[in-house]
Amino acid sequence: MTTLAQRGGHPATAEDLAPLAFAGYAHFTAMQVSSDGVRGLDLHLHRLRSASRDLFGSALPDELVRHRLRTALAAGPGGAVSLTATVFSTAGEFTAADGDLDLLVRLGPPATPPAGPLSLDLVGHERLLPGIKHVGEAAKTYYLREATARGHDDAAFVDRRGRIGEATIWNLAFWDGHSVVWPRAAVLPGVTMGIVRRQLDHLGVPQREQDITSADLPALAGAVVMNSWTPAIPVRRFAEVPLPVAPEFARLLHDAYDAEPFVAP
Repeated sequence: MTTLAQRGGHPATAEDLAPLAFAGYAHFTAMQVSSDGVRGLDLHLHRLRSASRDLFGSALPDELVRHRLRTALAAGPGGAVSLTATVFSTAGEFTAADGDLDLLVRLGPPATPPAGPLSLDLVGHERLLPGIKHVGEAAKTYYLREATARGHDDAAFVDRRGRIGEATIWNLAFWDGHSVVWPRAAVLPGVTMGIVRRQLDHLGVPQREQDITSADLPALAGAVVMNSWTPAIPVRRFAEVPLPVAPEFARLLHDAYDAEPFVAP
C-alpha cells in the first residue's frame, strides 16, 4: 500500500507537510491497527496527552484524536496497517509562542519485525526527554548504523551510571528464570511494555525493576526487545556478552500481549 497522510482530518497537501519536514519539535505515538482495532489505545491516548502538556502546555481532547484516527483509517485500505499520530504546534519551533495544536496521521504497511535473535551493541547515550516519544532523534539511526557496521543488529544504550536502559527504538525486558526484570533507568515507557506489564500482573507473573549493568548480564536467563511491532524478539548477546535465547520467555510475553483486548479507535 502507499502511505496515506492526513492533517486535521483531511488529506495532507505539500503545503501542509513542508513546515513539518524541516521541524523537530513534535511528538508522536505509533501503533499497529488491525480490522479488530488497536491494543492499548488508552495508553496511546495517555502518551499523547502527557507529552503535549509537557511540550506545549495543553493537549488535544481524546475524542478529537480518536475521530482523526477513525477518519484516516476510513480513508485507508482497510485491514492491517501501521499508524503514526504526530502532535505539533502551528507556532513551529525556535519560538516560545503558543500555537494551535494539530495532528498528523500517517498510515503505512503493517510492520514486519526482524526474526532475531538479535545482537545488540552497547553504547553510551542518554536521550533528551526520555519519557517523551519525540521526533528528530538522529542518535537512534546513527547508533543503529554504527552498530551494524561493527557486526551487530542494533544498539542498546548505557547511561552515565553504567545502566542498560533501552535500545534505539525498543524497550528491553530481561528474564531471571522466574521473574520478568525491567531495567531501572530513564527510558521511554513504551505502550507495548505497558500492555505486557499489566497483563503479566493479571497472569500472576512476578515482575521487578532493577539496575542492570554489563556485569549483571551473565546471571540472567534471557532478554528481549519490544515495541509496537512485537512484544518480544530474543536478544542473543549484548556487545560481547552472550545470553540464552530463552524461547519460553518470548512466548510468555507474546501470551501476555495477546491477552490484551482490541479496542476500536
